[in-house]
Amino acid sequence: MVLAQAGAEVRAVLRNGEQLLLTLIIPILVLVGFSAAPLLEVPGHRVDFVTPGVLALAIMSTAFTGQAIGTGFERRYGVLKRLGATPLSRTGLMLAKTLAVITVEALQVVVIVAVALGLGWRPHAGGALPALALVLAGTAAFSGLALLMAGTLRAEATLAAANLVYLVLLGIGGVVLPVTAFPGPLRAVAEALPITALTGGLREVLADGGGLPVGQLLILLAWAAGTLALASRTFRWE
Repeated sequence: MVLAQAGAEVRAVLRNGEQLLLTLIIPILVLVGFSAAPLLEVPGHRVDFVTPGVLALAIMSTAFTGQAIGTGFERRYGVLKRLGATPLSRTGLMLAKTLAVITVEALQVVVIVAVALGLGWRPHAGGALPALALVLAGTAAFSGLALLMAGTLRAEATLAAANLVYLVLLGIGGVVLPVTAFPGPLRAVAEALPITALTGGLREVLADGGGLPVGQLLILLAWAAGTLALASRTFRWE
């Protein structure tokens, strides 16, 4: 039942035009626009700088924004309540949602990497495994934040808050603008955010082929532990 539910979750995302806009079309437009046009002064080639940020943006779009909005409305319309009456357990439902998020993320990565390679991106092959560890930690952090929001706020409030957080994190999370460009206090806040940790970590391992960036990984794991713990205590199914 877990695999069947995960398949249903993936099909729901792929059939939803708004979800596709959020999870795939916007990241690709950001990638192409900021890589091809001389809009930014960044170190090195623009596509090498922008691509890790866009990968992080895509992970956030699926694991946080899309999941928060989708789960919030599932709770409002009683979908979660009806699922709770089936043999699918709560753990099974959470596992199905996790598998669905990872599946959609895999599709996103394939498409974004293909477009980036076409734009001239040449990542360091040695960064693949550290990048995978960062993506998994980032997925856990954003999923915890999504479930915390969707399980405590009304669906309409979740929709507004998730989109607002998405735009704020896109602006100050180092996706297209280096956080070094921000003034001191704002930079300190930005560097503690999960999107900044994921973007900076991916940029470090994919551009330079360095080892696993422990500092960024610890930030992501701290966010994951904190948000998932709070979500498990506060999530309301109805």
